[in-house]
Amino acid sequence: MANLFLSVLMISIITATTFTTLSYSQQCLHHQKTSLLQLKNELKFDSSNSTKLVQWNRKNNDCCNWYGVGCDGAGHVTSLQLDHEAISGGIDDSSSLFRLEFLEKLNLAYNVFNRTQIPRGIQNLTYLTHLNLSNAGFTGQVPLQLSFLTRLVSLDISKFRRGIEPLKLERPNLETLLQNLSGLRELCLDGVDVSSQKSEWGLIISSCLPNIRSLSLRYCSVSGPLHESLSKLQSLSILILDGNHLSSVVPNFFANFSSLTTLSLKNCSLEGSFPEMIFQKPTLQNLDLSQNMLLGGSIPPFTQNGSLRSMILSQTNFSGSIPSSISNLKSLSHIDLSSSRFTGPIPSTLGNLSELAYVRLWANFFTGSLPSTLFQGLSNLDSLELGCNSFTGYVPQSLFDLPSLRVIKLEDNKFIQVEEFPNGINVSSHIVTLDMSMNLLEGHVPISLFQIQSLENLLLSHNSFSGTFQMKNVGSPNLEVLDLSYNNLSVDANVDPTWHGFPKLRELSLASCDLHAFPEFLKHSAMIILDLSNNRIDGEIPRWIWGTELYIMNLSCNLLTDVQKPYHIPASLQLLDLHSNRFKGDLHLFISPIGDLTPSLKLLSLAKNSFSGSIPASLCNAMQLGVVDLSLNELSGDIPPCLLENTRHIQVLNLGRNNISGRIPDNFPPQCGLHNLDLNNNAIQGKIPKSLESCMSLEIMNVGHNSIDDTFPCMLPPSLSVLVLRSNRFHGEVTCERRSTWPNLQIIDISSNNFNGSLESINFSSWTTMVLMSDARFTQRHSGTNFLWTSQFYYTAAVALTIKRVELELVKIWPDFIAVDLSCNDFHGDIPDAIGDLTSLYLLNISHNALGGSIPESFGHLSRLESLDLSRNQLTGHVPTELGGLTFLSVLNLSYNELVGEIPNGRQMHTFLADSFQGNAGLCGRPLERNCSDDRSQGEIEIENEIEWVYVFVALGYAVGLGIIVWLLLFCRSFRYKYFDKIDKVVQETFDARDRRRRRQRGTRIVRNQVVRRSH
Repeated sequence: MANLFLSVLMISIITATTFTTLSYSQQCLHHQKTSLLQLKNELKFDSSNSTKLVQWNRKNNDCCNWYGVGCDGAGHVTSLQLDHEAISGGIDDSSSLFRLEFLEKLNLAYNVFNRTQIPRGIQNLTYLTHLNLSNAGFTGQVPLQLSFLTRLVSLDISKFRRGIEPLKLERPNLETLLQNLSGLRELCLDGVDVSSQKSEWGLIISSCLPNIRSLSLRYCSVSGPLHESLSKLQSLSILILDGNHLSSVVPNFFANFSSLTTLSLKNCSLEGSFPEMIFQKPTLQNLDLSQNMLLGGSIPPFTQNGSLRSMILSQTNFSGSIPSSISNLKSLSHIDLSSSRFTGPIPSTLGNLSELAYVRLWANFFTGSLPSTLFQGLSNLDSLELGCNSFTGYVPQSLFDLPSLRVIKLEDNKFIQVEEFPNGINVSSHIVTLDMSMNLLEGHVPISLFQIQSLENLLLSHNSFSGTFQMKNVGSPNLEVLDLSYNNLSVDANVDPTWHGFPKLRELSLASCDLHAFPEFLKHSAMIILDLSNNRIDGEIPRWIWGTELYIMNLSCNLLTDVQKPYHIPASLQLLDLHSNRFKGDLHLFISPIGDLTPSLKLLSLAKNSFSGSIPASLCNAMQLGVVDLSLNELSGDIPPCLLENTRHIQVLNLGRNNISGRIPDNFPPQCGLHNLDLNNNAIQGKIPKSLESCMSLEIMNVGHNSIDDTFPCMLPPSLSVLVLRSNRFHGEVTCERRSTWPNLQIIDISSNNFNGSLESINFSSWTTMVLMSDARFTQRHSGTNFLWTSQFYYTAAVALTIKRVELELVKIWPDFIAVDLSCNDFHGDIPDAIGDLTSLYLLNISHNALGGSIPESFGHLSRLESLDLSRNQLTGHVPTELGGLTFLSVLNLSYNELVGEIPNGRQMHTFLADSFQGNAGLCGRPLERNCSDDRSQGEIEIENEIEWVYVFVALGYAVGLGIIVWLLLFCRSFRYKYFDKIDKVVQETFDARDRRRRRQRGTRIVRNQVVRRSH
C-alpha cells in the first residue's frame, strides 16, 4: 500500500513537472513572437546603441524572455519597454506593434522618431494602462485616438528636446483628450502646447481627472490665475507647473492636499506672499519656487515632523533669516536660497542636518562669520556655495576636513584670512573646486592649498594677497584652472625646464601679477584659456604660446611690440585681446593669418595700439566674429563693405579714433545683428546708410567728430540706447514720424551740428527711459551695454560727453547716466515743457542755440539733474525758483541770456559762482555783485554780508576742488580710469547691489572698451 502511494506520488510529481515545463515552453504564443519579429524588421534603429531590439531573434523561442518584453500567463505580450533604443522610425498606422492587442504597458521614451506624429493606430491597444512616449521625437497634433484608451492609468507624452517642434493639443484640445480618461492617476504633458485652453486648464483637469495623483505640466504655455477648482484634487501628491506664465498668487488650498509630496512652481511669474502653512505640511518632501522674482515671503519655523528633502527658493523675493528650527528637517539634503533677499547669519543648527548634500546661499545679504563648528557634522555635504554675501572673518579650516565636500564657493564676501594648515591639509580631501576670489584675503597665498590632491579649480583673484609667489615651490597634479589675478602679488614664474608642477593645467589667469616675461612652463602646457593682461611683458609674443587648443587669450595692457614669426593661430581660438600694447605697422600683415585661419574667432580687440594702413578685407573671412575693436590706432582708408555685410554675426564694431575716410558702405544685411556701432573721431563723409534700419538690435551708435552731411537719421530702430552725432554736418529739423520712437534712449548727443527748427518737433515723450525709473528698472538695464562673450569675458562699451565744457570719456555707460546734449546748433523757439518730464536726466545741455522764452518751471521736476547748461541763448524772464530745489545740481550755466530779476534763494543755488549767471544784465542777487533794490535794514545787510563771505569761501573751496578734479580727469589718464571705476562701484552699490552680486564679475577693473574677465 505504501509502495502504491509512493508510486502514485512520483507519477504526480513527474506529470506536474512535465506540464509545467510544457507550459513554460509554450508561454510565448507563436503569433505574438511573429508580431515582435515583424516589428523589429519594421523599426529603424541604431544597432550600436540598442540593448534590447538587437538581441531579439528567432533562435530564442520564448519571446517573453526577450529584453524589454513582458507577458501574461497565457503567453500574450503585455509589456513592451523599448525606451533608449535609438529608434528613428518604422511605426505607422499599420505597424505590427498594433497587432499586440493585449499590451498593457508601452514605453517608447527617449528615441529619435524623426518628427513624425503619434500614429493613430494606437487606438487598437485598448488594454493599455501605461503609455510613455516622452522625448521620443513625436511632433505635431496629438491624435484624437489617444482619448479612446479609456483604461489608461498613466500617460506621459512630454517633450524637452531642442530643435523639435512640440506636440500640440488644439484639435483635439486638452478637454477632448481627457474627457474619457477619468481613470488617469498620472499625467505628464511637459513641453506640450496646451495654450488653446488658456486659463481654463485647471477647471478641465479638476472635472475630468478627479482622482489624479501626479500632474506635470512643465512649459505647456498655460496661463493663470490658478483656478480654485484645483482644490478638488484631494488625491494630488505631485504637482509640477514649471515654466508657465501663471501671473498668480499661490492659493492657500495647496496646504489642504493631504498627500502632497512635491510642489514645483519654478519660473511661473508668481507674485504676492507664499503661504507659510505649505512649508509646514508634514508630507511635503520637495518644494521648488525658484525664478519667481515677484514672489515674496519668509521661511517659518519648522515642526518636529517635517519631511522636506529639497527646498529651492532661488531667484525669488523671499527675505528674512533662516530659522534655527531648520534642524527639525532631518531629511533635508538640498537647500537653495540663492539670489534672493535673505539676511542674518547662518544658524548654528544647520550643522545638525547630517543628510545635507547641497547648500546654495549665493547672492543674498547674509552676514556674520563661519564658526569652525558650523560644518563639522555635515559628513554628506558635497557642494557649499556662499558667494556674493557679506560673510566676514576667517575661512574655517574645518571645511577642508569634510569627507564628501567637492565644491567650495566663497567668492565676493569679506573674508580676511585663510590660514596655513599647521598639521597639513587632509590628504583624503575630495575638494575639486575652491573659489575665494573677490574677498579681503591678506598675507601670502597659502601653499598648503596646493597639497589638495583632488583640486582641479583654484580661484583666488581680486584679493589682497601680497609678497612673491614662487611657482617652483608649488604643484598640484590635477589642477586645471588657476586664477591669481588682481592681487598685490609678484608672481615668479621662472622654473626649471624639468618642472612639471601643473601637468593638467588648462586655464591660467595671472592678470596684474607683475610679470615681466611669458612663463616658460607654458611651453609644456596645452592651454585653453590664458590671461596675462595688465602686466609688464614686453617684446614679441612667442610662437609657442598659441598651442593647438587655445580658446581664449588675453594679453592686453602690456608692452608687447610684435609677434614672433612664423606663427600659427589655432582654429580653436575664439577670443583674442591685445588692446593697449605697443604694436605698430601695417595691420594687413597682422590680420591675414587671423582672418584666414580662425573661422571660429568671436572677439578681436586690437585697440590702443599703433597699427597703420587700411582695414584688411581678409578680416571678413572670420565669419563668426561678434566683437571687432580696432579703435585708437592709426588706420586709414575706407571701411571694407564686407565687414558690414558680416554684421549678421558682428554685434560690436568699433573703429573709432582712427583716420578712416570715405563713406559708410550701404551694406548692412537684412538680418543685421549689430548692437554697437562706433565710428567716432574719423574723417568719414557722406550720409548715414539707409540699410542701417535693418539693424533692429542696435543699442549704441556713435559717429561723432566726423564730416557726415545728412539730416537726422529717423530710421534708427527702437532698441537705440545711445546716439552720438556730435561735431558733424547734420542739418535740418529734428522731425521724425510718431512711429519713430526710442523708448530705451539713455544718451543723445547731437551737439555742434547745423540742426535748426523748433524743439517742439522732437517727440520727447517717447523717450520713456528718461522718465523717472525705479531702482529696480535701473537694475534690469544695468548690463545693457555689456556684451557677453563666452562664460568668462564681456566687452564694455564707452562714450565721450562734454561736461562743463570739458570732453570726458565715460569708461562705462552707467544705467542711471541719462544725458541730452542739443548744444551748438540753431534751434529756436521756446524750450518745451515736455523736457521737464524727463525726470531721470543727469545732464541737460541746450546751450549755444537761439532759444527764446522763459525757462520752464517744469525743470523743477528734474530731481536727478546734476548738470544744466542753458547758456548763450536768448532766454527771458526770471530764473524759476524751482531750480533752487534741485539738490543734486552741481553744474549750472545760465550765462549770456536775457534773464531778469533776483536769482532765487536756496542752498544749492548759493554754491554756484558768478560766472554761472554772467551776461544777463537784468539779473541781481547772490552770487552776483549787483544787489537787488530792497528796503532791508542795515543790520540785515551786514548779516547777509557775513553769510555771503561764508558762501564765498564755500564756493572757493568747491571751485578749487572741482578744478583739481577736472585737471586730473583731463591730463591724468590713470586717475580718470580709477575715478570712473570708483564712481561705477558706488553706482552699482546704490542701484544694483543684488544684480552685481549675481553676475559675479571677477573683472571689475574697467578700462575703456576692455575685455574683462568674469566668473562662471
